[in-house]
Amino acid sequence: MSYTESIGSRTYRFADLKTVLAKASPQRSGDQLAGIAAASEEERVAAKMALAQVPLRTFLNDPLIPYETDEVTRLIIDDHSPQALAEISHLTVGDFRNWLLSTATDTDALTRVTQGLTPEMVAAVSKLMRNQDLIAAVRKRPVVTRFRNTVGLPGHMSVRLQPNHPTDDVKGIAASMLDGLMYGCGDAMIGINPASDNLAAITKLLLMIDDFRQRYQVPTQSCVLTHVTSTIAAIEKGAPVDLVFQSIAGTEKANASFGISLALLQEAYEAGLSLKRGTVGSNLMYFETGQGSALSADAHFGVDQQTCEARAYAVARKFKPFLVNTVVGFIGPEYLYDGKQITRAGLEDHFCGKLLGVPMGCDICYTNHAEADQDDMDNLLTLLGVAGINFIMGVPGADDVMLNYQSTSFHDALYVRDVLGLRRAPEFEEWLESMQIIDERGALIGASARQPLLEGARDWMGIA
Repeated sequence: MSYTESIGSRTYRFADLKTVLAKASPQRSGDQLAGIAAASEEERVAAKMALAQVPLRTFLNDPLIPYETDEVTRLIIDDHSPQALAEISHLTVGDFRNWLLSTATDTDALTRVTQGLTPEMVAAVSKLMRNQDLIAAVRKRPVVTRFRNTVGLPGHMSVRLQPNHPTDDVKGIAASMLDGLMYGCGDAMIGINPASDNLAAITKLLLMIDDFRQRYQVPTQSCVLTHVTSTIAAIEKGAPVDLVFQSIAGTEKANASFGISLALLQEAYEAGLSLKRGTVGSNLMYFETGQGSALSADAHFGVDQQTCEARAYAVARKFKPFLVNTVVGFIGPEYLYDGKQITRAGLEDHFCGKLLGVPMGCDICYTNHAEADQDDMDNLLTLLGVAGINFIMGVPGADDVMLNYQSTSFHDALYVRDVLGLRRAPEFEEWLESMQIIDERGALIGASARQPLLEGARDWMGIA
């Protein structure tokens, strides 16, 4: 089905639904690289006007990627709940935007329709929204998950402590981990990106974190972000695996480029569940995503990068994850050129994920060849904090020395919690207070009070 829209004396024609979606997207370098972006701001406005008139039901009847050839499309269609959509099934995309922003639409209403929404629906409506709209609507849709603590409660924001090391040196990782804990970070998890997929090295890191966690009774969870097949192998060898990680994308072909399928993710999910390591819940999958991954694998099929990204959240939702985050500026300026595009993408991803019931966090980041800097990241951090982000990254000095990109630091977490009055996961905050790392207000206690714990942990880790 084609779409037309006139502006003045000029009529714009769009060949199909995915063309309307691509042309309606805010400007971004990835869609320009793919040759699917609007050629002018006027064409972008025309596409938005056409998109606003599309009924929500159309996205069920006109899949962007054929059902027969893509297992992610099959997942989206097969898992869709007509009953959940019934409340808003008569709406167009434009009407849906108005419904989301209405003061009468509350958390209960957004939760009721979650299983009726498809990624294409939420991606479409996001294209009609300003940044403030994305924030205002998504604040009403918290997503709470549990493993050893509780993440995503309203008024809370957690931090993934990311103590990476370029050679997987255990003492170096332990030092960064301890540093982060002393700043009150780590309630989302302690998550290491290993420099290699060597099973012995992965197991060594898992054992180190687990030994520390048990010795000091830390109510958090660990993860080594290796390929899911390596994690399955580690589980089979008896390693203490908490969260099961995998990068995912929004098309079957893009996921195949990562070496995964829905069946493999199901196997990994069941392997993680078999360990029964959660104490307050059983959400245990951890997924990372990012706009542009399908395009870089030549697996986007003419679909714009933000809609492909939203489709990845349908994959995540299937496995009841504990954490999901977009690594928003990591892929580079070929996909998100500058700070403005990165900021917009981060808000879009958080909005789309939460509307689909996914526990969204964000790695607020950029690479050094992008037209972005730390001020841009401060802006996005603040906006996402207001929007109700579940978690962010905590990287020593905001500079990841293994992955070679810029993210958010332990101090950044202190800043956003302070200015917005956000708390940590309640179980983790209680532990920090018992260890005299924070006071009852959540503020850090002076270094002298923390010295006994610091010295004891250093001795245990063998850190000078």
